[in-house]
Amino acid sequence: MLGAICGDIVGSRFERKSIKNKDFEFFGKGCDFTDDTVMTCAVAAALLNHLQNHTDLSQDATRYMQAYGRSFPTRHYGTSFAQWIEAKDPIPYNSWGNGAGMRVSPCGFLAKTLEEAKHYAKQVTQVTHNHPEGLKGAEAIATATFLAKVGYSKEEIRSYIDKHYYKLDFTLDEIRPTYDFNGSCQGSVPQAIECFLESINFEDAIRNAISLGGDSDTLGAMAGAIAEAHYGIPDSIKQKILNEYLNDFLKRLIEAFYNNIQPST
Repeated sequence: MLGAICGDIVGSRFERKSIKNKDFEFFGKGCDFTDDTVMTCAVAAALLNHLQNHTDLSQDATRYMQAYGRSFPTRHYGTSFAQWIEAKDPIPYNSWGNGAGMRVSPCGFLAKTLEEAKHYAKQVTQVTHNHPEGLKGAEAIATATFLAKVGYSKEEIRSYIDKHYYKLDFTLDEIRPTYDFNGSCQGSVPQAIECFLESINFEDAIRNAISLGGDSDTLGAMAGAIAEAHYGIPDSIKQKILNEYLNDFLKRLIEAFYNNIQPST
């Protein structure tokens, strides 16, 4: 979860301002958290409430995403999602956008089994992104996060994603020159997963994502989530995020989230 937040913050200043290389100041001027962080935290809050009180997870996701969105109204939400946040009777709007993937990593971290991760992903995603590609993108990120968390190798994760979700038949060097902004799951989720798979450490995964250009904060969030599950996060980066970018409300939620992660089976 904090890996997704880190990727969002680092990528925020490069959205639609492609850099196309990995040589940049990691936390530079203009970095801030966006809707990706807000909605990741909202999903985490919904999951915590569901697990503690045995409530309906989709209803919780709707309630918390609307509440968090209204509490942080200036974080660059997409037009359709912004309307959904304010709706009195919010309904899914058949989206395949990568908002489904950027917010779903808490499902992979809190799940105790792979099937549970997939179930959580569907429940928190279908309230907005009920298009098959939206559901697929969310499940792929939750799955990759869970598999990384429980110790699957990169080769095993690649094989699983390639078999069940997307053909990872490209390299970052091959696509970087022509890759452009793509807000769809099908045009950004496999690329974000590849950014993790080609990385050598946590920071490198996010640098890979930023180097592609385009929707850099969301690519960073998705790659960063899986990278956290695999590598962990260096303490210096963790403290930078918590102490310089997030307010006390979000920090309390994050602390509660990590206190509730249980061993996987």
